[in-house]
Amino acid sequence: MSKTLTAMKRLVLLIFLLFSYNCHAKIKIEIYAVGDIISAMGKPSTVIATLCWLDYEKVQFYKAMNILVKNSVQVVAVNHTKENYGQDQHIVFVADLTCLNISEYFDKKREESRFRSPYRWILIDANTNESNDIIPESITHIDILPDAEVIVIRYVKEDSFDLYSIYKISADDNWRREFYGTWNLKDRSVITNPYFESYALQRKDLLGYEIRICYVLTDKDSVNHLTDEVNDHIDTITKVNFPTTNHLIDFLNASRKFIFADTWGYRVNGTWNGMTGYLIREEVEIGGSPMFFTSERISVVDYIASPTPTRSKFVFQQPKLSYENNLFALSFRTSVWYSSTGLIVLLLLAIFVVALWEWKKSAHDVKREHDPGTLRANLVDVTILIFGAICQQGSPAELKGSLGRVVMLILFLALMFLYTSYSANIVALLQSSSSQIRTLDDLLHSRLKFGVHDTVFNRYYFSTATEPVRKAIYEKKVAPPGTTPRFMTMDDGVKRMRKGLFAFHMETGVGYKFVGKYFKEGEKCGLREIQYLQVIDPWLAVRKNTPYKEMFKIGLKRIQEHGLQSRENRLLYEKRPKCSGRESNFVSVSMVDCYPALLILSYGALLSLICLGFEFTVHQRQKIINKLSDCNGRQNI
Repeated sequence: MSKTLTAMKRLVLLIFLLFSYNCHAKIKIEIYAVGDIISAMGKPSTVIATLCWLDYEKVQFYKAMNILVKNSVQVVAVNHTKENYGQDQHIVFVADLTCLNISEYFDKKREESRFRSPYRWILIDANTNESNDIIPESITHIDILPDAEVIVIRYVKEDSFDLYSIYKISADDNWRREFYGTWNLKDRSVITNPYFESYALQRKDLLGYEIRICYVLTDKDSVNHLTDEVNDHIDTITKVNFPTTNHLIDFLNASRKFIFADTWGYRVNGTWNGMTGYLIREEVEIGGSPMFFTSERISVVDYIASPTPTRSKFVFQQPKLSYENNLFALSFRTSVWYSSTGLIVLLLLAIFVVALWEWKKSAHDVKREHDPGTLRANLVDVTILIFGAICQQGSPAELKGSLGRVVMLILFLALMFLYTSYSANIVALLQSSSSQIRTLDDLLHSRLKFGVHDTVFNRYYFSTATEPVRKAIYEKKVAPPGTTPRFMTMDDGVKRMRKGLFAFHMETGVGYKFVGKYFKEGEKCGLREIQYLQVIDPWLAVRKNTPYKEMFKIGLKRIQEHGLQSRENRLLYEKRPKCSGRESNFVSVSMVDCYPALLILSYGALLSLICLGFEFTVHQRQKIINKLSDCNGRQNI
């Protein structure tokens, strides 16, 4: 379908130009050539032409381009001022090199940064001289770098042109030309060079050009251990990407110069420091240490790839269930508690009825009044019996009859099963972890203490957090007023995390290596992560408008596809440990687990002391009353 439309366009163009040929003596074949070259590019195009032709020839060009180009065509003068031409990736500048002031026009376009990607240029050099210099003299002072698409139409012979792509590796380098293809009026097609790939691939050989790379090292000694895996937990993000950037430079056949910074770069008093500052000042081409993708940096640097999937998170062992809940209330569901209470009340009534019946049945027995082992038909005595049975304790008073013994058997048997189930659930819950800490807000209001790995970006992002929960975490947990901020080494943080009730903010890929070093297998099962930093995985950045951006992107993509990047990641980064050996993990019981039981015991002891004091007071009162009665009796005698 597209071929049919192209053929129809060419037919319309041919009819138009034949009509124009009848009206004028000569038609410029450059019109055919430019139209076919733009069609061969296969992209939507907005043509901006600067032509020093006769008026009717400009009209022919304008109408011909309108037929071949979808968007628009403008024919402008050499002294044309800058304006918005539309979408940059669609713009094709066409320039006639025979114009008198064409150099001044090129100077204006250079100031407007038009000689770079994604703009395209077609330069018409229709002079019939036989000079071998492909580079037009009027453009020799312009820096056309590897990302630029500049095609020179060079006259060869009648109705035939050679097409060349020209560029420089750097501003100080010599001009380089690439044979793009040929065009002739007879065939009316652009015969491109079969070996000509995309511009980025075609020009990826930088012939030893020096690429400056900036790395972030927070420890000065890291410069001596970039590849030997010594202290690989320090500046890991740089060490894991140092081989990657070396592979990239080798892929481009370039030389390298390393520059080291002590921070990734943040805006301070209106200026950027660190690696970001080097990129903004165009002192380096690429940042070798991946950095976070933030809204502030998007406007000043370009991100090209995310080579290392690692993030910084709060990692902690899930606290025991007893730290958040009362285990003695969790053993049964609410329905089981209600059912158990109903069963106990039912047994209490049954025993009370049986005791009342036995008491009436043995009314003739005078010895029962002096037998402490016989259960009396008293609600208080029956309640004490039931309470003792619940606590798996015996009772000095019991039912003596056969029916009473059966009821007592049912009571103790039922309560024994309830007690066994309750105790088993308590043991299971003692080994369970709480799952209530799921969000940052839960973490903030938990009983956990906090620690943060002492890195440049952690200190910056924690201290500048504005979101309410994150700000509260820093002000209340990490750096409470009057205390030293709790930034610490990875070694100390992981050791404290192993002891429990401690949340440590760390780079997970590095921190899990220490977890594997210090944690037992069963202890790895309760680890939980919560994201704090509102950023995605770190990305490699390059300076704005670097002419090597596409080359860097292609090189990094090939490095990833060939597995070189994943190899480096596996060497220095550890994945989250798998849970194994949970059953063999010994869980000790602490005072927190027994707190509700101790509380009941304390309240019971306090209540018993109060009762003892009350009984002692009553006893003393009764003694005083008895003495007074004896004294009054003697006086009466």
